[in-house]
Order: sequence, then structure tokens, then C-alpha cells
Amino acid sequence: MKILCIGDSNTYGYDPRSYLGSRYPSEVRWTDCLGKHEVINCGVNGMTVPREYSRYVAQVRINDPDLVIVMLGTNDCFRGLSAEMIAERMDRFLDSISGVAKQILLISPPVLQCGEWVQDDEMLEESQNLGEQYRKLADRKECLFADSAEWDIEMTYDGVHFSPEGHAVFAQKLEEILKSLFEPEE
Repeated sequence: MKILCIGDSNTYGYDPRSYLGSRYPSEVRWTDCLGKHEVINCGVNGMTVPREYSRYVAQVRINDPDLVIVMLGTNDCFRGLSAEMIAERMDRFLDSISGVAKQILLISPPVLQCGEWVQDDEMLEESQNLGEQYRKLADRKECLFADSAEWDIEMTYDGVHFSPEGHAVFAQKLEEILKSLFEPEE
């Protein structure tokens, strides 16, 4: 299966131990741990839910993936947006790619944790509310949905980025979902 992943630094594979935005090695990043799939990683450090869609519509058209995975919203929380506002932006973004994507899987990011980058209670609360907002949105849009807040993803000291173990668990849980959705039971 060909999968196009649209996301932020956790999709990109950012290693928070680096000073210059380096990535974890490919054998650590969840996008590269989906072994039997061809994965196109469109993750960008600091990415919010896009307001300008043409780049992503073009990526979907050019690559013609079987599945588009979208996991965004964390950086929108950092910009002070509520979970409802983030879901509204995501609604418009999904509209822009739904006409060209064969199938979309919307993943709600893991809930932020208290850490070096996360010390605001309101931001933590909005991060916790994002899963429910995205679940409602996915139901309305009739797209696939997963809430990675339910996956117990280990984060690093900053409370935002996946640890190497977090990437492994994320890939495993996502692989289970893909198998249940796309591989018929024998």
C-alpha cells in the first residue's frame, strides 16, 4: 500500500536531543517502520493545520497514494487555538484533499504532557480535547479515524516529541489499525 503522511515534527521524525532540527535515524521514525508499505513522508517541523492547501493537494495528486494519513494539531495548541478552532481548520483542510485522496485516515495526536516545552494548563486541556473534536469531524466527513492518545506513546523531556520507543509503539499501533482496515480476515 502506498501511504502519504502529512504531519508535524513527530511525522518528520524530529530528534529533540539535536540542536539543529536533526531527525532520528530512519530505523527509529514511525513513518519508516511501516515496513511493508511505501511511505511518502510530508512531515514538517512546526507545521500547523494548513490554511493554504495547494501544496498538499498537489502531493496527493502527484503521488496518488492509496491512503493519506493526516496527524496535525499539536502546534496549533502552541499558538493558543482551542480544540474546536483546530477542528474547524482541519475540516477545511480535509475538504481540500478529499476530492483527490482515495482514502483519508485522520489521527488525533497524542496528548501533550507536562515537560520543558509544555507548562500551560490550558494548552494541556485543549490537547486533551482534540481527540473528541477530531472523532466528531471524522464521523461527519466519513473518513477513517484513530486517536493516538489511547496508544500510550512515550514522549521525551519536552512533553511534545516522541521518544524512540514512542515511535516504535506508534508504528506498531498504526500497523494494527492498517491491518484491521485493509487486510481481510482469513
